Amino acid sequence: MSTPLRQSLVRELTLRGCSPRTIETYVYWVFDLARYYHRSPDRISDDELKDYQFHLHQRKLRSSSIHQAVHALRTFYTLVLHRPVDQLQRVLIAPRPETRRPEVFSIQEIEQLLTRGAPEVRDRTFLATVYAAGLRLNEACHLRIQDLHSDRMQIRVEQGKGRKDRYTILSSKLLEQLRAYWRVYRPAHWLFPSRRDPDQPLPDGTAQRLYHRAVKRAGLRPKGGIHCLRHSFATHLLEAGVEVTIVQRLLGHRALNTTARYLHVRTERLAQIKSPLELIDLRSIPTA
Repeated sequence: MSTPLRQSLVRELTLRGCSPRTIETYVYWVFDLARYYHRSPDRISDDELKDYQFHLHQRKLRSSSIHQAVHALRTFYTLVLHRPVDQLQRVLIAPRPETRRPEVFSIQEIEQLLTRGAPEVRDRTFLATVYAAGLRLNEACHLRIQDLHSDRMQIRVEQGKGRKDRYTILSSKLLEQLRAYWRVYRPAHWLFPSRRDPDQPLPDGTAQRLYHRAVKRAGLRPKGGIHCLRHSFATHLLEAGVEVTIVQRLLGHRALNTTARYLHVRTERLAQIKSPLELIDLRSIPTA
């Protein structure tokens, strides 16, 4: 992708208030299109755009990733190259979303992950923070000391997804763990700074590897990336009877139906539920 086109896309997205992460993602998909054809994207035809989408399906990408690519390309061709929106909707076709249930850990598995999987204080504290507060990976990496409000037992999440600030819960057990962590590492600004450069937050990739290492060490079955801890947080709250609207607010979801994905019963929990027939004494019923 040529530099002027890239600059134009970045400018248009910035003016519309998109986050740096969103801008980076959109730029990536336009670059991937140009790399596929070895040609500037303003010289790619409608038929070639369709062939590129077919290529994404052949790569067996998730529908969410293909949907992201389609939306990024629609945005680029609309805002930068000024192609008609209705034409792009016929050419760049968004796939139907997958109906996937989030995989979660049980309470016992979370305990195993934090005790056996993360013996180092820093690793254990980071993973406990992600789970106990229901944080996204990038939100946890960018926590600052001043975001912890022990007087109100809340954690402030600044500029989360959608560039929104919100508050989530600060568990008393997590606060105790954080204090133990602070006594060892004494972070100055970022709660979890980069080991290479303390002035920078912990990189997302480092945190993701930290999580996968802990899962393997704990002997747990992999259930996706670190986002599984956020899924587990939401599911465990709902199973404990917390109202779905409160969980929605803690997670920072705009739409309630996004939170409603967690309103399913885990297989382990299903095995614990007894049929109401168990309450009936069949021995007292006369037989014919």
